[in-house]
Amino acid sequence: MGDRSDAGAVGHRETERVSNHPGFDLVLRGGTVVTAGSRSRSDVGIRGERVAQLGGDMAGAREIDVTGSYVVPGGIDMHVHLSAERPGPDEPNGFVDDFLSGSRAAVRGGVTTVGQMSFAEDGWQVRDAVARDLRAAGAQSLVDFVLHAGLVSVADDDLVAIDELAAQGHMSLKIVTLALDWDYANIVAAVRRAGQAGMLTLVHCEDEALIDFLGSDLVARGEGGLASYPRSRPDYTERVAVDRVIGICEATGAPMLIVHLSSAAALASARAARQRGLPLFVETRPIYLHLTDEVHRRADGGKFIGMPPVRSADDVAQLWRGLVDGSIDTIASDHAPWTLEQKLDPTLDVLTSRKGVADLETMLPMLFSAGVLSGRLSLERYVAVSATNPARLFGLYPRKGTIAVGSDADLVVIDPALSRVVDGAAMESYAGYSVYDGTEVSGWPRYTISRGEVVLDDGRVQGAPGRGSWLGRGPTVRGL
Repeated sequence: MGDRSDAGAVGHRETERVSNHPGFDLVLRGGTVVTAGSRSRSDVGIRGERVAQLGGDMAGAREIDVTGSYVVPGGIDMHVHLSAERPGPDEPNGFVDDFLSGSRAAVRGGVTTVGQMSFAEDGWQVRDAVARDLRAAGAQSLVDFVLHAGLVSVADDDLVAIDELAAQGHMSLKIVTLALDWDYANIVAAVRRAGQAGMLTLVHCEDEALIDFLGSDLVARGEGGLASYPRSRPDYTERVAVDRVIGICEATGAPMLIVHLSSAAALASARAARQRGLPLFVETRPIYLHLTDEVHRRADGGKFIGMPPVRSADDVAQLWRGLVDGSIDTIASDHAPWTLEQKLDPTLDVLTSRKGVADLETMLPMLFSAGVLSGRLSLERYVAVSATNPARLFGLYPRKGTIAVGSDADLVVIDPALSRVVDGAAMESYAGYSVYDGTEVSGWPRYTISRGEVVLDDGRVQGAPGRGSWLGRGPTVRGL
């Protein structure tokens, strides 16, 4: 986490102004302000935690010239896995980032709100998991956060807890389709209960029975090494799970978000369901946009393993198309970091592999570089999938997800000329590596502002641990 050197940066300077009554705490001057529906050259005046003025005369206690840069809403990453405490050396199966290191990565990557997956530990109830993460994030996080109540199986008390959590402002539920085969009826009941409470249900879509059958068969034939991981989870194991979720959505009427969708086949099913008017939404993940399945054939292929696997070049192309045409609503990192040693443990196989990568710091710069600068995505669509759509889906709009008078001053100044070669060892995550190591990326954040406070100041992370706030939310939308 040492100093970073920047190449090709647009000049930024502090503007000195003598005024006994500056009017604003912070003014950003000369940037291009971008929302999901507009862009304009405009100064931004911030007072306290809110955007107070766009354009016109203004003077600030601090002023920053951001000419040549884009001012966008802070990124909203609604899919992260952070540990309440960093696991020790005798705990090899815990994600290595806590809320402090994870939120530092978020700040450096232009993310100002994160959504934590709060799954219960053995013997715990879902209330316990939410309370644990509320305490930990409240003490550690530099950015604002929400908590998704996570269920693998459903007890009667969990159904009661859904209503309680919704009343408290925890308006999202996470379920895993890997559990459907042993708790189907109860999970469907939980989804309906969540929908009735105005909650959004997030769904991990893979079929447990097929994956277990294919993986066990590979291991039995002596072909179960990590290089065979994609063979243990082909695209149809994702598609059939998505089809089951579509059925649950249709039966319950509850709004549902398919998370980290990876394949063209699954996307086609989701697209057809949406065309029938179902309240079904889709999230994808950076590794499915920037990598292809050839990485699994590399000697270090185990480091790229996630759930689902990285897919083919055609799948990648179809996901980019989905981002552009609106079939995919949002992007999230699914930040689930391990060390390289943990990922490449030679005792692992396709059934026991450690799934997940660090992506909080790289998600938005990679999307800007490979999407906006390449011409694949407009600036407005970039803002929609990274900020506005998740804010709408999770009951945060217009407080979050846009730049408007009265909205939280969650802003990111992106310098399109700021280029950097990805080096995971120099990043904030304790993973110590990145799946994009060696990739040149342009368009990194120079300033990140969270509720009016500059937490990334010309490339330097700052702000007190615990300054982030938990966000109570209202009901989800049923259409974007």
